[in-house]
Amino acid sequence: MDRSDLLSDTRLAARPAARPAARPAFAPSRRDVLRTAGIVAVSGGAVLTLAACGAEGQAGAPVPTSAAPSSAASSSAASSPSASASSAAPSSQAAPSGPSVATADVPVGGGVILKDADFVVTQPSKGTYKAFSKICTHQGCPVGSVEGGVIKCPCHGSEFSIEDGSVKQPPARKPLAESATTVVGSKVFVTG
Repeated sequence: MDRSDLLSDTRLAARPAARPAARPAFAPSRRDVLRTAGIVAVSGGAVLTLAACGAEGQAGAPVPTSAAPSSAASSSAASSPSASASSAAPSSQAAPSGPSVATADVPVGGGVILKDADFVVTQPSKGTYKAFSKICTHQGCPVGSVEGGVIKCPCHGSEFSIEDGSVKQPPARKPLAESATTVVGSKVFVTG
């Protein structure tokens, strides 16, 4: 036996046998757990986002509030006497649920910020009512006033159009969320 054999034998004997880490096949690694959690969070957010989107007329979707009926509504109203009778007398309709304000309290070219609800109701032109979220899209402050054709946020000076909620003055970059309105008698209801 020469010296090199002796060295190799002692090195092998001194080193313990390496064993692979015992991990059951079904136990996920930390990386797998974090990746799965991220996928679940992203897909859950996508599901909630899609649930908030809906076809026109469904809850959560803005519905236009123009005074002119659509062509489909015109043809059905012409063919049905009861349909034209109900549209001629809107005060006989049952009041929708949701926050409301008296039409007389909403000035033409201005608006009213509802105290007990998260909405601002505007009247850009006579008889046309719009509703928007009263929460500024810049940093989440409630808007403070409606004057001069704009909805004003007192926190950082953002201004929004009373007609469509679009940004008129930054720093906000996104418009106020619009909600549907329904006029019944002398009240404007926020219905969407």
